[in-house]
Amino acid sequence: MGSVKAELLRLWKWPATWVLIGVWLVMTLTFGYVFNYLALNGGTNTRGASQQQLISAMQPENVGAAVVRGLPMFGGAIILVLAALAVGSGYGWGTWKTTLTAGPRRISAMAGTLGALAVVVVLLVALTFVVNLGAAITVASLEGWAFRLPGIGVLKPLSASLLIAAMWTAFGVFLGVITKGPALSVGLGLMWAIVTENLLRGVGSLLGPVEDLTKVLPGGSAGNLAGAVGGSGAPGVLTDLSGTTAALFLVGYVVVFVGAATALKVRRDLV
Repeated sequence: MGSVKAELLRLWKWPATWVLIGVWLVMTLTFGYVFNYLALNGGTNTRGASQQQLISAMQPENVGAAVVRGLPMFGGAIILVLAALAVGSGYGWGTWKTTLTAGPRRISAMAGTLGALAVVVVLLVALTFVVNLGAAITVASLEGWAFRLPGIGVLKPLSASLLIAAMWTAFGVFLGVITKGPALSVGLGLMWAIVTENLLRGVGSLLGPVEDLTKVLPGGSAGNLAGAVGGSGAPGVLTDLSGTTAALFLVGYVVVFVGAATALKVRRDLV
């Protein structure tokens, strides 16, 4: 717990944490509400969505879907960057050596980092929900719509959001450990989350085995889980797998990434 508290303090005072969280909140508001609101009120709707679809997407009762739909690609990339920076910067700045010299065992220090990142992820999903709910209520009030607040069913997309965010966090931790630095881990993570899987999906239209593979890759599994809980209408959201299958793959990725990162951290030299 001492390691968790220390890492939480570091992340809390680290400007990068709040910058990345702020960027994500601005993105989810812009793409989820601002653009839809402008399209509904005389803007050019380039996505071909009907008026009813735009209204439904901005209703407070559908906030859960609004939260989860952005996480398979852009939100996931931001979370991955945060995790990769949190772990990789310790190598570049030499803070891992200082921390371990001060007393904690490697596995305790690693557990502290993972625990602190878990708290940040829960906070991020909660903030996303609150901000989206506030935006949805504001839009509904301005337009004079009759609306309902989210019911108990919102727990399903929020749980999916936490699992997707956990997978991207674990992926970022793994990249931070394996590359021993922030720059390369962030670059590789962004390339994978935004570029590589999308390119493979394009190749998959020509090669069946590649198409099957993309469905179960990290981003594909996240997209399928988002699609299974109603998060349609955003880049990266898919409907090729059932929600249960996608969730099992995501849990497997979390276990593999965290296990591999911890094993490397414990056994390998820090330099």
